[in-house]
Amino acid sequence: MTEDTQSHPVKDVPKGHKVIEGYLRQIDGSPGVYRMLDPEHNVLYVGKARHLKNRVSNYARIHGHSARIARMISETSQMMFLTTRTETEALLLEQNLIKQLKPRYNVLLRDDKSFPNIMVTKDHEFPQISKHRGKKARKAAYYGPFASAGAVNRTLHQLERVFLLRNCSNAEFEGRTRPCLQYQIKRCTAPCVGKISKEDYLEMVSDAEKFLQGKDKGMQQRLAAQMQSASDAMEFERAAALRDRIKAMTQVQTAQGINPRTVTEADVIGLHMDGGQACVQVFFIRANQNWGNRDFYPRIAADNNASEVLTAFLGQFYDQKEPPKQLILSHDIEDRELLQEAFTDKLGQKVEIIVPQRGEKADLVSFALRNARESLGRKVSESAAQARLLKGVAHAFDLPQVPTRIEAYDNSHIQGAHAVGAMVVAGPDGFIKSQYRKFNIKDDTLTPGDDFGMMKEVLTRRFQRLLKDDPERKGDTWPSLLLIDGGAGQVSAVQEIMDDLGVADIAMVGVAKGEFRDHGKEEFYRTGKRPIALQRNDPVLYFIQRIRDEVHRFAIGTHRAKRSKALIANPLDGVPGVGATRKRALLAHFGSAKAVASANLVDLTAVDGISSKVAQTIYDFFHEGD
Repeated sequence: MTEDTQSHPVKDVPKGHKVIEGYLRQIDGSPGVYRMLDPEHNVLYVGKARHLKNRVSNYARIHGHSARIARMISETSQMMFLTTRTETEALLLEQNLIKQLKPRYNVLLRDDKSFPNIMVTKDHEFPQISKHRGKKARKAAYYGPFASAGAVNRTLHQLERVFLLRNCSNAEFEGRTRPCLQYQIKRCTAPCVGKISKEDYLEMVSDAEKFLQGKDKGMQQRLAAQMQSASDAMEFERAAALRDRIKAMTQVQTAQGINPRTVTEADVIGLHMDGGQACVQVFFIRANQNWGNRDFYPRIAADNNASEVLTAFLGQFYDQKEPPKQLILSHDIEDRELLQEAFTDKLGQKVEIIVPQRGEKADLVSFALRNARESLGRKVSESAAQARLLKGVAHAFDLPQVPTRIEAYDNSHIQGAHAVGAMVVAGPDGFIKSQYRKFNIKDDTLTPGDDFGMMKEVLTRRFQRLLKDDPERKGDTWPSLLLIDGGAGQVSAVQEIMDDLGVADIAMVGVAKGEFRDHGKEEFYRTGKRPIALQRNDPVLYFIQRIRDEVHRFAIGTHRAKRSKALIANPLDGVPGVGATRKRALLAHFGSAKAVASANLVDLTAVDGISSKVAQTIYDFFHEGD
């Protein structure tokens, strides 16, 4: 792969067809990727070509372009080229560059976060089943992707009812001395305290994995036979447990009646376009089961056709994701064979892209299209309302322009313990949850409960990172408006921070509850201006309240998660030489980790499996510095 860069001075640079024509003498017929840049070196467009010279010569023509392409050509002052070995390589590189550079004239997939999976661990004698998102680093079997956390949770709930597998962490598992609530409500077999043998538990794990693989045929009959055998042997408790599992499986299978019969593994992708906007609906079909659906709203231009939008969507969507064996599309695409080749190489087995005309697959596409059409209609309606609210915010607070990104901040703690900061983001499309951020307060010198100090740390870390990543503010991650929970004191303190960081030009509003903390009597504080209040029935007031409530919810949720993690942490986890077996023996002998920590050497050596050397290690661990 080679790169050829040609540029001109920024001032008084020529632009348009003549500039593009000048590159024709410097490129050949190789496949590759090209970039079109404006005089400030901003990337306008990224494209790929089977024959670079032919593609660039099309842009050098004066006539025959759509309004969008003509405008792009008129702004182009320079071009960059990357030659590749094959057109497939150029296709993948093109989509990768689009995601990185976010060019103005390309179709862009804006929401592309990872999808959750179900994880069945393989590094413990009693495997755990749980939700997993992110890198698949742990030794485990992964099933997915699921469209959302809700789809994963529903499936996990079904698996718990039918297969009774544990979902607790290894630390919780090792620390238990009696069954938890999951066992009491018949959602777990309590392997942690020996209520089930290892062999029987592993058989249940195997059944659960067969269910996730769509290989559960005959499982119900086998359970029925086992129930009858237990009943004949007068093992009525075991027979009742099997009966409950059969009943739960019947309910699951009934709920899954809408799943496709002829589609084992596929993503069903429907595109609806209207008025220069688009919605792509993706249904995830795995093991003949519908694992949920998700809608996406790629940025497009009014003259983009369905083939361009779908091609760009597929290239960017599967850039960091493993494609399924089959992609079922609502519209045909020009680069179908190229994408099939690229996805086949990525998956390591054949990937097929089809556009069905009849049968069950066509019905699935129709269903996806209907969802896409309805979702886009709702989105357009919500966006219009959101645009009116943002204009109202600009008017209410005398902002120089309508804000495109509002960031709200809040802190949460209990007397300074487990302190966290939180940031939520709202924009023209509503709340942007993928942009939310949480901050663990790291400054140990802060006085417990020092909200000013915590806010200073959060904002300092936030804007130092922005200044490092995007000092020229060309990206879309710089806020137009900051909402701070507090009155004049908080606003003054934050203004000092912004002045120190050199970002004092960003608008800021403090939101303080009014007299008696009455919802609706909020007062709004701005630097150098008198506080104002909005009418109780003002939609802008409701909008600000919603943002303030959202950041408060996010901050409290983050704090609770941090506190819960600290509460379930077992003090024995950090003791050198104390593994799962010794930990279980210590807890069984003393009853709690706290009792182990206060035990003397004689009592510690009385525990089975604890030698005098290990006892000394445990004692020293808990009495260091005494």
